[in-house]
Amino acid sequence: MKVKLLLWLGVVFLSISTVYGQTSNFRDEQRKFSRVKVAYSEKTDWVTELLADNNLDRSKLELFVRVFKEERVLEVWGRSGNIPYKKLNEYAFCSFSGDLGPKRAEGDFQIPEGIYHINHFNPFSNFYLSMGINYPNKSDRLLGKKGAPGSNIYIHGGCATIGCIPITDDKIKELYLLAVEARHSGQQNIPVHIFPTRLDEEGIERLSGKYTDSNLIVFWKSLQPLYLSFEETFYLPKVRINSDGSYQLVE
Repeated sequence: MKVKLLLWLGVVFLSISTVYGQTSNFRDEQRKFSRVKVAYSEKTDWVTELLADNNLDRSKLELFVRVFKEERVLEVWGRSGNIPYKKLNEYAFCSFSGDLGPKRAEGDFQIPEGIYHINHFNPFSNFYLSMGINYPNKSDRLLGKKGAPGSNIYIHGGCATIGCIPITDDKIKELYLLAVEARHSGQQNIPVHIFPTRLDEEGIERLSGKYTDSNLIVFWKSLQPLYLSFEETFYLPKVRINSDGSYQLVE
C-alpha cells in the first residue's frame, strides 16, 4: 500500500512539475515581484519603442553592457540575430567610488575592470533593483588579494556606492527590464565589459601619463585590443584570460 501511495505521489509531482515547466518562464517569474511589476507598468512602452526604433525583435533580443569609469557612463547595446550590435542607450553613474584601476581587495571601494557577465537578478535589492556581475572572475582571483578579492558587485538603483554602479531607481527600471527581456529570449549570459576609460591610443596615452604603476598600465594594455575589436566590428570579441591574469584577444 505504501509503495502504491509513493508511486501515486511521484506521478502527481511529475505532472505538476511538467505543467509548471511548460507555463512558467523567466519573465513571468520576475513579474511576480512587486518592483519588477511596477517597472513593467512604467517602462513597457519605453522598451517597446526603443526596440522598434532600432528594428530589434524582442523574441531574439541580446544585450551587451559596456562601462567606462572615467566617463562615468554605462552603455547598453542590443541586437537580434547574428548581426552587429547597436547602441540603444546610455546611463550616467549618479555616484562613484574608488579610482581608475581594477578591484583587487574586499573593501577597497574599487569598481572592477575586465570582462564579466550578469549572473544575478535581484528584485529585492536595497537599491530598488539590481543585477550582479560575476566578480571575481579568473583574472581577479589571480591578481587580487588571495582569499579576499571582494564580491557582490552590482549595477543598481539609488545613488550610493562602495564599488558598484548606481544609475538611479528610475533608470535601473529600464535596464533591468531590457535584461529580463534578453534573458527571457534565451540569452543566458549578458556580457558586461568594464574599462577605465575609452581605450583608444589617446586614452592609453592619457592613462600612462597620469599613472606610474607599470603593472596597471600593462593590465590596461591587455584590455585595449578587446575595446578596439568591438569598436571596429560591433561584434563581441572572443577573449581568454591568461595564467598571469591578463586578457588576450582570441583571433
